[in-house]
Amino acid sequence: MSEPTRCSWATGHADYTAYHDDEWGRPTTTSDRLFEKICLEGFQSGLSWLTILRKRENFRAAFADFDIHLVAEFDDDDVTRLLDDAGIIRHRGKIEATINNAQRAIELIDAEGPLADWIWTWAVDEPKRVDGAIPASTDRSAALAKDLKRRGWRYFGPTTAYAFMQSEGLTNDHDDACHVRPACDAARAEFLRGRVLR
Repeated sequence: MSEPTRCSWATGHADYTAYHDDEWGRPTTTSDRLFEKICLEGFQSGLSWLTILRKRENFRAAFADFDIHLVAEFDDDDVTRLLDDAGIIRHRGKIEATINNAQRAIELIDAEGPLADWIWTWAVDEPKRVDGAIPASTDRSAALAKDLKRRGWRYFGPTTAYAFMQSEGLTNDHDDACHVRPACDAARAEFLRGRVLR
């Protein structure tokens, strides 16, 4: 039996294949899981996503399963603990940004309502490809990054924002022939029903 057609990046590593088939491009509805996605995309900056996937359970253990309210209370002792944790990416700037961003996420939720509802106002109907290639960032991801920067978020630039938008399904960047694309389209359409795009 032949393998189903997948996006080219999802072949070669079982971790990539499982992530691609089961998660990438599918909506997340809880604030903590959305926060996790945002944080891990920030930690991935300059590194391979495979590295992050293989350390994801370590990150969850280190950051209280990305419970926004718990992470927002982390202090200098927690930063020291995390810098000593070989199971995660030990980058002071990214660690401190994660704590800061938890605090900013609480402010955003207080101001705008549920994180998922606010995030999904940034959904776009179709990715804009250049000669068939998926861009590293878009005007939309730049606007999202700018908005969060204005709100005090760190380590979330246009490229990181676009990677997050892809992973969350705000844009469906599965190849046209990819066997997962129809399921992600359906999940995305269901999640968007009743929501208004900006």
